[in-house]
Amino acid sequence: MIRVDGLEYTYPGGAKALDGVSLEVPEGSFLAIMGANGSGKSTLLKHINGLLTGQAGSVKTAGMEVRRKSFEEVNRAIGFVFQDPNDQIFAPTVRDDICYGPRNLGLPENEVGRRLELAAEQVAITDLLDRPIHHLSYGQKKRLSIAGVLAMEPRVLVLDEPTASLDPMGERRLMRLLHDLNRGGMTVVMATHDVDLVPLYARQVCLLRAGRVAVAGGLRDVFNDRELIERCHLRLPRISYLFEMFPDLEELPLTVGMARRELEEMLELGELGPVVIDRLREVKEGLAGA
Repeated sequence: MIRVDGLEYTYPGGAKALDGVSLEVPEGSFLAIMGANGSGKSTLLKHINGLLTGQAGSVKTAGMEVRRKSFEEVNRAIGFVFQDPNDQIFAPTVRDDICYGPRNLGLPENEVGRRLELAAEQVAITDLLDRPIHHLSYGQKKRLSIAGVLAMEPRVLVLDEPTASLDPMGERRLMRLLHDLNRGGMTVVMATHDVDLVPLYARQVCLLRAGRVAVAGGLRDVFNDRELIERCHLRLPRISYLFEMFPDLEELPLTVGMARRELEEMLELGELGPVVIDRLREVKEGLAGA
């Protein structure tokens, strides 16, 4: 669905944001792009949908070369959601904002209405359609910004830090939405710092470091290399550190669900008790010596 080859981009002023980035995103993927601030995540996303054009290399999306002359066609295939919804929504009401894109395409009103209803239902804001956008909470604005993109019926959804500034319930609601869209066949690409969130939803991960791809692959391929994760100024999911007391584990669990299954298996095999007892003894001895 997305192919990036040797992409380079330097901002005016000399800051090199992308340095030979190459990446492939298969159709139907859920890809998380991760990295420290300044690693090039947002810049890469803006090249995928044509908001920026690289000085070298190429980007193809849905079989189309991403160029200035193909910008309109590319943006029908790719929906882009900015980190701050206030940079994206602008119409007087929720209804007007969702309808803006389809109407701008010149679609008949019955089709605009169909897309409005579907997008509002998908993000659970049907009861807000007549509300002025300045009366929305931040989480509601975030959902509205996604609804406006979904009304364009893209094949790819690209999101920049979608959970930033959301409370835990808002974060969960949003990620469940992205999960459901992906399960329905939509390709999802998101930039994020949240290493605890990624294993719950994403199926592929790309780590950027100083404008280059440090590694890209499946969850296990990426998170099994702790040294590389730390060189990218990230960390393992918190649950993984708890299992460092089990040195014989080939792979650390990445989610609470994985951890629960691992503990149940160790308990059945009789391996859990001795390790925990040994670790408690070490802690006791350490406290006694302090």
